[in-house]
Amino acid sequence: MKVLRNWLKWNLLLLMVTPVLSCSGVSTQQDNSLKWIYKDVEFEMPVISEPQFPDYVVNISDFGAIGDGMTDNSEAFAASIEDVAANGGGKVVVSRGIWLTGPIKMKSNINLYLEDGAVVLFSPDFDKYPLIETSFEGLETYRCMSPIHAHNLENIAFTGNGVFDGSGDAWRPVKKSKMTASQWKNLVESGGVLSDDGKIWYPTEKSKAGDGKDNFNVPDLSSKEEYEKVKDFLRPVMVSIKECKGVLLDGPTFQNSPAWNIHPLMSENIIVRNLTIRNPWYSQNGDGLDLESCKNVLIYNNSFDVGDDAICFKSGKNEDGRRRGMPTENVIVKNNIVYHGHGGFVVGSEMSGGVRNVHVSKCTFMGTDTGLRFKSTRGRGGVVENIYISDIDMIDIPTEPIRFNLFYEGNAPVLDDGGNSVPSGEWSESQPVTEETPSFRNIFMKNIRANGFGNAGFFMGLPEMNLQNVHLENALLRGKEGIVIVDADGINFRNVKVIVEKGPALALLNARNIEIGGLQFETPDIPAIAIYGNKTENVSIQQSSIEDIEASLKIGNSVNPDQVRIE
Repeated sequence: MKVLRNWLKWNLLLLMVTPVLSCSGVSTQQDNSLKWIYKDVEFEMPVISEPQFPDYVVNISDFGAIGDGMTDNSEAFAASIEDVAANGGGKVVVSRGIWLTGPIKMKSNINLYLEDGAVVLFSPDFDKYPLIETSFEGLETYRCMSPIHAHNLENIAFTGNGVFDGSGDAWRPVKKSKMTASQWKNLVESGGVLSDDGKIWYPTEKSKAGDGKDNFNVPDLSSKEEYEKVKDFLRPVMVSIKECKGVLLDGPTFQNSPAWNIHPLMSENIIVRNLTIRNPWYSQNGDGLDLESCKNVLIYNNSFDVGDDAICFKSGKNEDGRRRGMPTENVIVKNNIVYHGHGGFVVGSEMSGGVRNVHVSKCTFMGTDTGLRFKSTRGRGGVVENIYISDIDMIDIPTEPIRFNLFYEGNAPVLDDGGNSVPSGEWSESQPVTEETPSFRNIFMKNIRANGFGNAGFFMGLPEMNLQNVHLENALLRGKEGIVIVDADGINFRNVKVIVEKGPALALLNARNIEIGGLQFETPDIPAIAIYGNKTENVSIQQSSIEDIEASLKIGNSVNPDQVRIE
């Protein structure tokens, strides 16, 4: 009870003193003003119709709800939703106040509308969230029921200008390294338990018991009874939208989620707009939006400030994802802003069902660890293809504004400063290509501006499955070090300027069919372009783009010089 009392006290204080950001955008009525969403999209994209609802309206207060932040309104939410569903659908209104509740189970044809000043505060009482069969991090597993549960539904919406708060601080383990000394002291004194080495705080013993070194948030257990023993560790995503058709999220703030914030899974015809999505920067698995195995989706005019990846596309992990066989496809992402996050726009690493036909444009990333992030590893399988990215502005990116890493969580042939792969100490040998081999290909980026303090770019495929056909056009990239390309086939740079503090502006290792035209660079070191690896072949560099190219170029001893052409 001490943990609960302290949690309620500090969470209510946070709600009073923390400003809630809003994101202005287009009207909720679909009209000709939405034509800009579909403009210049490079693939055939179906027009998505917004959900429509009857005029029937109820207020949760009509069913006994009390917005004092202390009364449990679970029954009132359930009764109001049931009433609207029984009457053919309509709107459930939540007025100004703090409405404490357990999980909200949506039904078809329901628009859950939060008026200005409404806060839906999900209870920190773990007992209110039973274990259910679901998917998390791409694997079929058991997980606690989500605060917002929408499964197998049609025509649903979450609208208005209020706030959904997932009480995530009650659920999440916290690393000591991510807090100040005083914050850590206050957290430990609030209750909970520490890891054996004293470096991680857990809310309960059950939470600690579930945290094994190799399970990566999904324990490898065989029965529901075993999962029950570590139930508190099985943090839910805040908004679980599974196997739904016709979904609108328009206006509210979604914050403080136990795990991922919003997770549409195996759903279609989705519109996500005008949202503010927030999590503390230290939040474990505090993703913003994880779109998994979904098709026909619009994501625009949103603001993200989260603890992990912001806008992330997935399609299942390893055998579970390949067996599902549902790619994420036909998605438009426009006019979003991302503040803190591990990545601004991210694909992977759970992408075993594939990702294809994606348009991303007119987005701004400010302080994200990585800007455009593509990640996978051996064992995943899946194909990521036909990705079109344009008009992206980035500042203060600690690692790289553009990052491809197919050795995520594995042994890489060179050091990956992201901390999720380690140097093998030797060249990585090719392995047989199987259904477990991931493939990234046909990715087009243009009009990219990045002014940060990390490296300019990182492009790394696998020896047996190179990163293929990646184009970068009209880009300005500034960082401490330059662009590194490893195990890639068909990289095409046009009008790219690279400004670095040290080392080569561009380094190639075992790269094939490379075309560099209009490259400009500023670096205090020579060589400005370095080419290595005995598998390197067919590298073409336009001499007209670089003055005195011979003095700027270094070709390693293992490279056949005939494979490098100066044109």
